[in-house]
Amino acid sequence: MADARANLFSGRLPSEGGALSATKSPADGGVVAPARHRGAPAWLRRTGVVLRSYALFIAAWWLLAAWNGNPIQLPDPASVFNALVDLARDGELLEHTVVSSTRVVIALSIAVSLALPLGFAMGLSRRLESFVDPLVELLRPISGIAWIPLALFIFGVGNMLPIFIMVYVAFFPLLLNTVSGVRSVDRRLIDASRTMGVSRRAVLERVVIPASLPTVMVGFRLAFASAWAAVVAAELIGAPSGLGFAIEWYRQLLMSPKVFGFIALIGLVGFLFDSMLRALQRKLTPWHTGASA
Repeated sequence: MADARANLFSGRLPSEGGALSATKSPADGGVVAPARHRGAPAWLRRTGVVLRSYALFIAAWWLLAAWNGNPIQLPDPASVFNALVDLARDGELLEHTVVSSTRVVIALSIAVSLALPLGFAMGLSRRLESFVDPLVELLRPISGIAWIPLALFIFGVGNMLPIFIMVYVAFFPLLLNTVSGVRSVDRRLIDASRTMGVSRRAVLERVVIPASLPTVMVGFRLAFASAWAAVVAAELIGAPSGLGFAIEWYRQLLMSPKVFGFIALIGLVGFLFDSMLRALQRKLTPWHTGASA
């Protein structure tokens, strides 16, 4: 009883084994919620959700592989993991990943240098958009893979073919999102800037570009996703190296664990690239509410 009275006058609540211990608020000396009721950090909750999702996927894969019973058609996760370890030990994993990643970076650099200026020009000029848009809408529905046979005749087997295909597929989402971003800029901001005597170049640099940047960054992420998917398809046919080439090579040798290993690596590398792009998006557009999506 004396301990309970002491706790009451000291501002502490009685606890069972310390599980419900509470602390004083530094602001007003009051009692705050028990420690075990405080929410975990957001990143920790997200990590837990991701890990549970991956665990469920691997369990389903394992059960499906056991039900199928044919390791050539569908190897189990352990076989794929061992194959990845062997490929990493031989240096083959890093070699093909670097080759494909380099091609993607080159292709995206070319696509950005072409799509961004044209997109800003089309967004600022209705006349230019009416002239260019019909051609864009004619070419955009054509898959980049459809150009591979013709590209083989023009570029042959090598680096140029997958880079050309990636530039083609990355160009359109980047262009259209840039046009959309420029068109979504609040016209009142532009009119207010012009009223105060700000030059057209300054309006472009200080108003249009920052306001359209969130949409442009979304287009850049979509462009990367399209290019990363296209590089694998292009390397399956027209390249002597890279992740797509490795998949086709080991498929012909009926080494399914290595095939699935490279497929898993494609997903992992794509996830890492997109995570970096999302981090860049949050850094460049901290004011945008959807930057963390």
